[in-house]
Amino acid sequence: MIAGSPQPATGVGALDAETVLATRGRSFYWARHLLGARHAARATRLYRFCRYVDDLADDASSVEEAAQALAALGDAIKCQHAVSPLVADMLELMRECGIDAAVVLELIDGVRTDLGSVRFADENALLRYCYQVAGTVGVMMCGVLDVADQAAFYHAIDLGIAMQLTNICRDVAEDAALGRRYLPASLVGHCEPSVLEEPDRRLRPVVDATIAALLARAETYYRSGEAGLPYLPAGARAAILVAARLYRAIGRCVRRRRPDADLRRITVAPTAKIALTLQALCQLGLLPQGLPRHRPLSSGIDRCRHDALLHVPLAGLPLTVFADGKIHDG
Repeated sequence: MIAGSPQPATGVGALDAETVLATRGRSFYWARHLLGARHAARATRLYRFCRYVDDLADDASSVEEAAQALAALGDAIKCQHAVSPLVADMLELMRECGIDAAVVLELIDGVRTDLGSVRFADENALLRYCYQVAGTVGVMMCGVLDVADQAAFYHAIDLGIAMQLTNICRDVAEDAALGRRYLPASLVGHCEPSVLEEPDRRLRPVVDATIAALLARAETYYRSGEAGLPYLPAGARAAILVAARLYRAIGRCVRRRRPDADLRRITVAPTAKIALTLQALCQLGLLPQGLPRHRPLSSGIDRCRHDALLHVPLAGLPLTVFADGKIHDG
């Protein structure tokens, strides 16, 4: 039996998937144009559902209301009960793409972490959270793109983690205004989120060093994510690489930010998006003769072995290297 029901179809739930992606996920909307029609439509539907889950936590009038809505959504997924058109569409997408319900439930559990007091103790706790809210999306995207090889999941998880780390480093002040401190206490100290909105002269160097450390960690996961490109259908590699490169560019902009600049959101300029897209297409050998070319991506030729050490903090989570306590080859 479903305990209650998710939030009514307002906001994202009332919009078509195309509009949600175009207005709420600009980097993904840009990269999506490089996918074939079937994969693009599926990816857009998945994005709408993930944004809906986020909004259940962010837009509720109280923590209690958000918790009830997320619990009801989890029940609907477990019981395959189409309580709304949006949930019905996600259940259909799961059947169509072979998406494991356990992965969807991990996403919902991760978003539940955003309710109430958000204070991460250390990097391992942060990485597990990044797996839940973004690594799971990488796994679901494998299904969307018709990739069934579990070895691909490991790299997809890593790309999701890298992107989420970038989000966290970009949105420090914005998250702090919501009472959330994702920067782990092991790096930034046991400070309250409010002081991160405008760190003082003593705290700012610590915050900057923490962001730099997390972005360096993200680079390791980005490299693993890109190493998984050969598992994807040839027609999907460009879209995923462009999305990854756009997010990496955001991280690099954050890292180059002046020490006295505020911690507000940074975006990639349209001209930079075009340049990054052309560079990615060149590296995949997809541009016509005569255009500037870069060294081809090695990941476009050989499948690279996954580094199991990247998943040590994720032990026990679904579809990770250590999901059942054993190491699986990547």
